[in-house]
Amino acid sequence: MSAGNMSVRGAALLAMASQMGAFVIQFAASVILARWFIDPDELGLFTIAFSFVSLLAVLQEFGINRYVAGEASLDEDGIRTAFTVSLAISWTIAAACVLLSWPAAAFYSLPGLLPLLLVVAASYFFVPLATVPMALLQRKMDFKSNTMIEIGVVLTNAAVAISLAWHGYGAIALAWGAFAQQVARAAIAQWRVGGRLPIPPRLEGAMPVLRFGGFSTVLNGLSQLGSRLPELLIGRLLDAVAVGLFARAYGLAWQLRWLVSGGMTTVFYPAFARFRDRGDALGPHYERVTASFTALTWPTMAGLAACAVPVINILYGERWLGSARPLEWIAMSQILMIALPLHVELPILLNRMRPLLWRFGLDTVVSVVLLAIGAWFSLEAAAASRVAYGFAWLLIHAPFLQTVVGFTWRGLFRIWMQSALVTGVAVLPVWLSYVYIAPARDAGFIQVFCAAMVGIALWLITLRQIRHPAYSEIHHFATHALDRFGCSALVPAPRASRDPAPQ
Repeated sequence: MSAGNMSVRGAALLAMASQMGAFVIQFAASVILARWFIDPDELGLFTIAFSFVSLLAVLQEFGINRYVAGEASLDEDGIRTAFTVSLAISWTIAAACVLLSWPAAAFYSLPGLLPLLLVVAASYFFVPLATVPMALLQRKMDFKSNTMIEIGVVLTNAAVAISLAWHGYGAIALAWGAFAQQVARAAIAQWRVGGRLPIPPRLEGAMPVLRFGGFSTVLNGLSQLGSRLPELLIGRLLDAVAVGLFARAYGLAWQLRWLVSGGMTTVFYPAFARFRDRGDALGPHYERVTASFTALTWPTMAGLAACAVPVINILYGERWLGSARPLEWIAMSQILMIALPLHVELPILLNRMRPLLWRFGLDTVVSVVLLAIGAWFSLEAAAASRVAYGFAWLLIHAPFLQTVVGFTWRGLFRIWMQSALVTGVAVLPVWLSYVYIAPARDAGFIQVFCAAMVGIALWLITLRQIRHPAYSEIHHFATHALDRFGCSALVPAPRASRDPAPQ
């Protein structure tokens, strides 16, 4: 299948390249800031402010991006209506975030929190200027523009935050970086769509948008509640230092997961919309997508857990070592959370929002209860609760997603078992290096790097030997990239042909 001049594979490759570039910038900025300018308590203070505002600002998006990207028929009037609704709702919520900054600062009684809350809240006035333009780019599968946006915003954030931190502004530097990021997102997105605004405003035909947005907003709100409450609860039950350590661990795990698989989500949502429109059976497509997600993300997260202590020590320094154990737990929890990719997008796409809604409510309650119990005891227990939540999450969502998509349990379990096998093989060299060379606390860069490279080689070999479905995709991308240098023959062909991923 193709959209415009770009195949699904080509779009996925460009999206992954975009994520790679964004990750490199974010990762480098986080290391620079943490190692030389920002202490755990300052990061904790910013994280509380950002989490509080983000929890409220989730109402802004109102499902407009999914509505525009996935609606089967959408004309210019419909786009203008969606844009008008987006602006009206978003600016109202942004104003509410600013007004609620004062009671939030009083609730936490942390000096310096109020200015951070105000700056972060003010940044959300720029969000709706990018929402519809980015959805239109996604609808057209214009991932070249998406790449420009993603790279541009993280580069702006990093430049502003590092510059202000260099001049001694501390936590407020992170807030102004977040502000600059939203301004850059709006500016670049508007540029790529030719400066589209809802002029004149149009509310005719707004009911489908509002109906869709109501369900989507509740879902997004529950999702944000689950992802942002850890920092807010830890900040209340423990302290700002604990929040900073947890945020460092969670941020590193999330950045790496997003690097590996985040771009694929933006590609496969519109791709599945096209599969739906032409009447394809979605089960086989979903099994191939799951194979790609798990084959890449599971070894990455397991490797991060195995290398947590040396990674934190080498990159951020000893003052951040308190985040190593939480990083191990959080990275392992991500393995469970990626076992069912597109678990939100596909039910929305296939009009199964009501049953998705109550399942999201249930998993949010489970998440909050487990987190509160863990945070009552310690930071590490709070992080460990994410693994318990991951198992509960799978039990809640897997049966429902099977009825929505129609994958076979046998096919999904086979993929999970194959991905688990290659994951174990990939991390084995790291564990052996701790036994025979140096323990994790004393492991240096050379030891970790060499063990990781051996793990990657064994991962590729095992993928091919067990005929993992993802190897065909890796082979396709690798040969396409190496063919320019006349080296495509270096990549062994798959041992047995599998059904190819859709073109």
